[in-house]
Amino acid sequence: MTFVPNPQAVRQEMLKVIGLESMEELFADIPAKYHLRQLDLGSGLSELEVRRKLTALADKNLSTVSHPTFLGAGAYDHFIPAAVDQLLLRSEFYTTYTPYQAELSQGILQAIFEYQTLICELTGMDVANASMYDGASALAEACNVAADATRRKKILVPDTINPAYHQVMATYGRSGNYELVPVPTASGIAGEELLEAIDDETAAVILQHPNWFGNLETQASAIAEQAHAHKALLIMVVDPISLGLLKPPAALGADLVVGEGQALGSPLAFGGPYLGFFAATSKLMRRVPGRLVGQTTDHDGTRAFVLTLQAREQHIRREKASSNICSNQALNALAATIYLSLVGPRGLREIALRSHQLANYAAEQLRAHGVSLKFAQPFFKEFAVRLTDPATANRQLLQQGIIGGYELADGMLLAFTEKRTKTEIDRLVAVLGGTEHAK
Repeated sequence: MTFVPNPQAVRQEMLKVIGLESMEELFADIPAKYHLRQLDLGSGLSELEVRRKLTALADKNLSTVSHPTFLGAGAYDHFIPAAVDQLLLRSEFYTTYTPYQAELSQGILQAIFEYQTLICELTGMDVANASMYDGASALAEACNVAADATRRKKILVPDTINPAYHQVMATYGRSGNYELVPVPTASGIAGEELLEAIDDETAAVILQHPNWFGNLETQASAIAEQAHAHKALLIMVVDPISLGLLKPPAALGADLVVGEGQALGSPLAFGGPYLGFFAATSKLMRRVPGRLVGQTTDHDGTRAFVLTLQAREQHIRREKASSNICSNQALNALAATIYLSLVGPRGLREIALRSHQLANYAAEQLRAHGVSLKFAQPFFKEFAVRLTDPATANRQLLQQGIIGGYELADGMLLAFTEKRTKTEIDRLVAVLGGTEHAK
């Protein structure tokens, strides 16, 4: 006789374990007005009528199809060619997850190998893994690698790092593998404050380039040199689109390179799933977390692909593993592979250049209308402006059919991708300009 557990009893037991009494408590952070108790579509409806009702419900959400968005802060509204989704819909790719019988899955292994190759070409690094959950977890894993490789714990974190990434690093750091040391900056980029903080106890220095405020870290090479002089590592967090214009992080002295790959063919999708990329020098190859796919030949001499150098707990003793992360974002990594293959080096440069040019145009127009930039630093496609009341400004932008920027304490972070137009930017400036919001 098969025992079938009572779903309600199981749910109550699970709630009890995490210290809650009801499902409502689990969703307490979501305002009550957004709770959907029951989806009542009525009875006796045809498929066409149901589709119309569901479409009407979906249309209550704002989307980037109907509203231009200037919201970035780590997730960006870049154009995705139709071919990306069409190829992802192929059944042999659409269900990819973990090739447990890896060598039998030559197709997906080759796709991952091509992804790794493209990430290495983008970053200039020697090796890349088969992807990670997102940019934040990739950075936290890089901190683990740095601490393990240097046998030190101190990780220097300037305040120009994405604060969401900092939260994930702090969560990982509770294991005791490393200690985060915040470094305040005054000019919107990491400079003398960070250089002076590097010492012989430093395991790694983190540098986001472009950084959280969109600024370019112009002293990256000097910071790398100082870190290496103290036998510490440089971890760089990069925007992959920016690498169409900027020097690859390897040329700036990076030892580990991570970032969010959402811009490479993955939609905004309400925050996920996204794609974390992770690349390293050959010296750190055996410490890289997650999966690596290698190329070899089979017994007949035919080109073949294998999972190799598995420094994770599913493959080696847990206490010897450099990471306990057991998965990768295979479908998102494939999207990035298809995207980069479609646009090519020239296309990526044009996308990056157009994004940069639109950001420059927006900055000029905002200055001309009394809105000042928060920092006097070069930027790529994102920058911060000073506003007296960013929340009110965003509400007024929304009234004009515009999704505004990320709200800061004293301003707003605005992002510009190749999808934006001069007309959309002029509408943005018309709302933000003048004495009401300018600071």
